[in-house]
Amino acid sequence: MTTTTHLWLREETKPFEHRAALSPEVCRQLIAQGFQITAERSEQRIFDDQEYADAGCTVVAGGTWKTEAPRDAYVIGLKELPENDESPLPHTHIMFAHCFKNQGGWKDVLARFDRGQGTLLDLEFLNDPNGRRVAAFGFHAGFAGAAVGIDLWCHQHSDDAKAPFPAVHPYPNEDALVTELRAKVAQAAERLGRYPRLIVIGALGRCGRGALDLARKVGIPEDHLLKWDMAETAKGGPFQEIADSDIFINCIYLSTPIPPFITQAQLDRPERRLSVIVDVSCDTTNPHNPIPFYNVNTTFDHPTLTVPTAVGTPKLEIVAIDHLPTMLPRESSHAFSSDLLPSLLELPSRSNARVWTDAEALFHRKVADMKAE
Repeated sequence: MTTTTHLWLREETKPFEHRAALSPEVCRQLIAQGFQITAERSEQRIFDDQEYADAGCTVVAGGTWKTEAPRDAYVIGLKELPENDESPLPHTHIMFAHCFKNQGGWKDVLARFDRGQGTLLDLEFLNDPNGRRVAAFGFHAGFAGAAVGIDLWCHQHSDDAKAPFPAVHPYPNEDALVTELRAKVAQAAERLGRYPRLIVIGALGRCGRGALDLARKVGIPEDHLLKWDMAETAKGGPFQEIADSDIFINCIYLSTPIPPFITQAQLDRPERRLSVIVDVSCDTTNPHNPIPFYNVNTTFDHPTLTVPTAVGTPKLEIVAIDHLPTMLPRESSHAFSSDLLPSLLELPSRSNARVWTDAEALFHRKVADMKAE
């Protein structure tokens, strides 16, 4: 390296977001390779500020990237920036911006970069030569989504079923989550005389594998797990198998228009068994959302939505939290940033690194699309 590459780790401002784009250990490895890293203080991040200081980072006040970060620093974070800020963005940002698939407000996001002459290198679109994402939270998203969905099903069949499903909270580690949920599943299964039937669509991807891993670890029998991927959905929906399951976990990556997976007419049938949908994909504002009877996300403090269905049909609730891996923030953050590390090490020669040049080219194409509309 002939010049120092500066990464500015911004604090996350999304409520209940406890993850970080860079773990302290990955920061330590980057600094050993000559990087300069500034880490903003954060009260909600799973990693203590001192952990970053001990790794060799310069620790500064939260939110100071806006006024203090050098223009050539890469501002790195996870979740999107606050919507109530329309100021120009002059830096190069590395984050999940959720604007390249024409999601709600996408033009407003890209306009900020255009006005500030900054650049967005979207983490969702950093791909290897085979088109596979170099780093993703998919496994932990599926793992946590399945946990919330199974927990909700247990709640629906508990003595507290008439009370709202409680707020979701992060766990210090995977063992704590699995131990707690396994006991709830055993209790519900004993009460009903059966375990829930799950259908996972997108079962071969990171997200689907995570959902199935959690289900097995909390005691769901293998013959109660319906594992679907592109082969099973190739004929196009809707699919009666979803309505015949207790829990549907949607783990697909939506890139092209597809028919809906399930329809309102199926929901309105009294023989429907389905009572829980976990939309890990959270394509709520995508015009081709295959779960078309809702269009808003849920949150950790209000994790479910009740879907209106015909009188006499079972209650149906949807979980659509778009940052599920923060239920296991330490493990998911370190796994993600470790996968991202090889690509970050290519930033000093970014103009010759395909993963970054492709991401920048995509950004410019999307800005052109924004201006053309």
